[in-house]
Amino acid sequence: MSSYNAPFEIHVHGQVQLRGDVQFDQLQEALKPLWHYAGARSLADGATSAYDEEPGIKFDPKEHLLQMCWTVRGDEDFRQSLDEMCMNLNEISELGAAIEVTFYDAEFDEEEEDRGAESRDDFLMLFVGPNPAAIMQVQRDLLVQDVVNMMERHFDGSELGGVVAEIDKLFSQRFDDLVNSLEIGRPPRGSGGSGHGGGRRPRHLH
Repeated sequence: MSSYNAPFEIHVHGQVQLRGDVQFDQLQEALKPLWHYAGARSLADGATSAYDEEPGIKFDPKEHLLQMCWTVRGDEDFRQSLDEMCMNLNEISELGAAIEVTFYDAEFDEEEEDRGAESRDDFLMLFVGPNPAAIMQVQRDLLVQDVVNMMERHFDGSELGGVVAEIDKLFSQRFDDLVNSLEIGRPPRGSGGSGHGGGRRPRHLH
């Protein structure tokens, strides 16, 4: 399928702290699902975003940091590439991290929106990490941030300690359940489901 006829512009955004011993070749192999999907022959060839104003895929070897602000044209089958990427990054990550993925409906225009039609835009929040505890820590931190930001419209931040404590209890129970299950011996998939925001989500640039 030609990228010019692709129904989506897919934006991948996030940064992942990698282990200190990870070399470029290992990262290139881990990210192969992305650059191979884009039709490239290497990470260096595929790291450039479809939009010049986006930095694309960058690796800082001194800080051992992977940074992604990268757009590719594609279809729903890109989700399989994301699953593979997350499993690969689990193997080389030092800390847990969140990766945002936006599917932007390239065939939807303002006239359709004015007529009340709905776009096929979608938004995913994916999680990667060296172990389940690291992934859950990132999920917990994001949830606490979202809840506190919402509740601070009505309450002072100092009043929300009990709410945060209850969130911590939920994640502690989830982790205990995971430890007690057979899943602890399997590599985490790294994906954390999807959510739909209200209204059309613009392709974001950072």
